[in-house]
Amino acid sequence: MSRASNHQALLAFLDTIRRPDVAAIDLGEHENLVDSGLIDSLAVLQIVLFLETEFGISFAATGVDPGRLYTVSSILDLIDEFG
Repeated sequence: MSRASNHQALLAFLDTIRRPDVAAIDLGEHENLVDSGLIDSLAVLQIVLFLETEFGISFAATGVDPGRLYTVSSILDLIDEFG
């Protein structure tokens, strides 16, 4: 999948876990998802599950660096790296 289609899939997913008062579509690619109020820190675990199921990324061997899951851009970079 292209980065653009990964971006769309990611935004669609974030829209399902976001706080109701913040829209994922309004978020900048480099804006922190937690600091912006879009998600809470527990939603980061949902992002990990999404990446594993949607993109086949396995964090078993490498572990999860939470810092790489806080912006749309860094998540897309992670998908590109494992894809």
